[in-house]
Amino acid sequence: MGFAGPILNERVGMLRKIGRLFVIKNRWEAYLIIYALALGAMTRGAHYTVEYPGVGGWMLFACTAGAVFLGGAKILDAIRYEQEAKERATADRPHRHG
Repeated sequence: MGFAGPILNERVGMLRKIGRLFVIKNRWEAYLIIYALALGAMTRGAHYTVEYPGVGGWMLFACTAGAVFLGGAKILDAIRYEQEAKERATADRPHRHG
């Protein structure tokens, strides 16, 4: 590879570090993201009630709220699943005495 090898490895490592910033690591971070999603969805829902007066606007408002509920539940389930998988992996690992 020559000259490009070390530079390429350095850039890939930097991209991995940046990528880790976008991983939800715990429930606190999940709640913050769900809050931000809810804030945006409710703003969008309020605009729907103005743009589409009547039942149609309120139905779209309810859909935006429902989307946040579904997405938030999925995020929290994924966090729980990842934490349980990590705990199982550490419990299954043999202990070394030395």
